[in-house]
Amino acid sequence: MPTCKSIYFMHAKGAQLRKSSGIMELVEVKIEVVIPEKERSKEEMSPNGKASPLVYKVNGTARHYHLEEHPIASNPYHNPKDVVEASVCHVKDLENGQMREVDLGCGKALLIKEGGEFYAMGHKCPHYGAPLVKGVLSKGRVRCPWHGACFNIGTGDIEDFPGLDSLPRFQVKIEKEKVYIRASKQALQTQRRTKMMAKCISLSNYNLSSTNVLIIGAGAAGLVCAETLRQEGFSDRIVMCTMDRHLPYDRPKLSKSMDSHPEQIALRPKEFFRTYDIEVLTEMQAAAVDIKNKTAVFKDGFKMEYNKLLIATGNTPKALSCKGKEVENVFNIRTPEDANRVVKLATSKNVVIVGASFLGMEVAAYLTERAHSVSVVELEEVPFKKFFGERVGRAVMKMFESHRVKFYMQTEVSELREQEGKLKEVVLKSGKVLRADVCVVGIGAVPATGFLKQSGINIDSKGFIVVNKMMQTNIPGVFAAGDAVTFPLALRNNKKVNVPHWQMAHMHGRIAALNMLAHGTEISTVPYLWTAMFGKSIRYAGHGEGFDDVVIQGDLDELKFVAFYTKSDEVVAVASMNYDPIVSKVAEVLAAGRAIRKRDVETGDMSWLTGKGS
Repeated sequence: MPTCKSIYFMHAKGAQLRKSSGIMELVEVKIEVVIPEKERSKEEMSPNGKASPLVYKVNGTARHYHLEEHPIASNPYHNPKDVVEASVCHVKDLENGQMREVDLGCGKALLIKEGGEFYAMGHKCPHYGAPLVKGVLSKGRVRCPWHGACFNIGTGDIEDFPGLDSLPRFQVKIEKEKVYIRASKQALQTQRRTKMMAKCISLSNYNLSSTNVLIIGAGAAGLVCAETLRQEGFSDRIVMCTMDRHLPYDRPKLSKSMDSHPEQIALRPKEFFRTYDIEVLTEMQAAAVDIKNKTAVFKDGFKMEYNKLLIATGNTPKALSCKGKEVENVFNIRTPEDANRVVKLATSKNVVIVGASFLGMEVAAYLTERAHSVSVVELEEVPFKKFFGERVGRAVMKMFESHRVKFYMQTEVSELREQEGKLKEVVLKSGKVLRADVCVVGIGAVPATGFLKQSGINIDSKGFIVVNKMMQTNIPGVFAAGDAVTFPLALRNNKKVNVPHWQMAHMHGRIAALNMLAHGTEISTVPYLWTAMFGKSIRYAGHGEGFDDVVIQGDLDELKFVAFYTKSDEVVAVASMNYDPIVSKVAEVLAAGRAIRKRDVETGDMSWLTGKGS
């Protein structure tokens, strides 16, 4: 009899539930692969016909790893025609601690010299393609100059985020004082490498309503958790559930590149989830978690048992509470459809953005060339005051005003007026009435944890899930990650903080996965984020909450500056515009556990960057 090998991803909407022997089962799924039993048996064996010697125990049952490597990672030189070898420099051309981008004729590589040894790997960051030669080399890794991702120079493996893929590593040899690089042409072209991963063993043995690892939420934290489990050889069942209609996508692009379609911003293609047996149930909203019975309950009544659980539900945008809030064409940007709809409606129309948040300001910048007018309403006196400080906030505000964005500060919305059910005007508490065809609300968010209130999982007064350094909750086997958690930040003496940013969500997911496998790994990353407006980026590293002063070097009027955020005598965060790679340099100093003193940055002495300062 043929058996179902794997359900690679499932769409819950439209699926029917059938009760059989007291168990709720999905009886209709979008995709399944059926193969003969004898073929399935072959596939579960290693190439020599014997089970893999690597074993992971689940509930006392031994399960075997089945590692499947990306072709580039497993043997980049299996095809001689795919190989290129070239002399790229003299051994004396590079000093220790230097990097050089070198051309092999059919592609480029990054050549590095550290500790007297030469290393070669991909030259572009797999995240958004930043030139790594402009990044920071420190203690065996390169940090991206744009968004802070880190790569091991010996292996090419990604060690800090954002991004999912590692870099291809190339062979280096020295002959007659010349440095040669031998590389796969394909790897030179792709400039990325997917780490080897396990595959699940015989999903046909499982009940659809039971999984070993259940991940609620399919953002960066959830996806990185699933991928890390597979990378570490975990070969049991993994199920991800998401409220979204789509497979995991690059959420920051919703406000930075608003007309992107879901398939354009997908973090992984459908084939990836099929290949590595990561199941995704879409349009599934969690309603409760029963920790006693290790069961998640969903809004439609479906239940799923788990052995390990990751909660990575993110946050929910705050809505306006004023009169007329129900009128049409008022949006929170939560999905690609939201973003696409706003762009379409805003073209040649009047747009009002409520909230000078990261999302609000990015949307305002994106719509400026498309809309007839863009107005921003904000309660504070300048944008980003609490995050970047007043001086940087004013410089950003001036840049927006030069692009015809009008600001209405220190006021709120009192009413949304409609005409034939659609938005017509936004009335402010100051009495000002703004013409508006579209309104985008960006006034913050709250953690999406309401379904956990009666669960016994520790939630703080603001609704955040409380976790330790290993992303564990107070309930054994239950982990949490991403925007919905508070965790101890090593950078700030293990103060419990919430860091709702893309890079941190990636790292949370990785740490959670490692500790599901009992690695005992603690989080120690430096927060790193960015915002993009009018083709310019502000980069930021550290955690500046509660800063009491800002030391600025450079020229704010020219938008070329670095701002150091200090608390007492210590620098706790840094932001920059057109000053790369200073933020990545500071991130490396902070990651090394070295303190940066306020007096050092006030004098302009940068010796602390190399560890020679006080």
